[in-house]
Amino acid sequence: MPEVIFPGPEGRLEGRYHPQKERDAPIAIVLHPHPQFGGTMNNKVVYNLHYAFYNMGFTVLRFNFRGVGRSQGEYDQGVGELSDAASALDYLQSMNNNSKHCWVAGFSFGAWIGMQLLMRRPEITGFVSASPPANMYDFSFLAPCPASGLIINGTSDRVAPPADTTSLVGKLHEQKGITITHEEIEGSGHFFENDHMDTMIGTVSDYVKRRLTETSR
Repeated sequence: MPEVIFPGPEGRLEGRYHPQKERDAPIAIVLHPHPQFGGTMNNKVVYNLHYAFYNMGFTVLRFNFRGVGRSQGEYDQGVGELSDAASALDYLQSMNNNSKHCWVAGFSFGAWIGMQLLMRRPEITGFVSASPPANMYDFSFLAPCPASGLIINGTSDRVAPPADTTSLVGKLHEQKGITITHEEIEGSGHFFENDHMDTMIGTVSDYVKRRLTETSR
């Protein structure tokens, strides 16, 4: 998989880019968990999401936020990280002008950043938020949420308790014109340990494949 370096707001950003042969393949970016708690683009959940999208025919980019790995800059409370994600999407789009679908997937902190990116970029047609930390971050900016997507979490998540995720989903369900699909994986913790990873990836893949056959947002 080619390593790529592309320009971000604070200097270079390091990524892994996986193109398809088809010029009009859908595109996806995958966002990693919290940089200050060991989150990198090689996190297991991020890595597995990356390959799930690639195996469904997407051209995929995952990358390190500023200050992680070989990416320049330093942690910026989510503000700069959102700008990094926007730069990553710019880079991905610049090489894939013909794609009809654009998705963002994020895990934990990355899910929070991904949902904010969704608000800024109307071309995003779908999202996957894995273990969104609704207890730690304010998601009220999703008013209205501009695209349909999947929120997936474990029933035994101690980092981001399921009750907070359910409450977030409840608020999003009140919005018209989009569909938020919520899946809980019985017994799984925050990181989809052991067999829960396969269940999570299978659920994500089924959801994304179904969405790609639909025409609505």
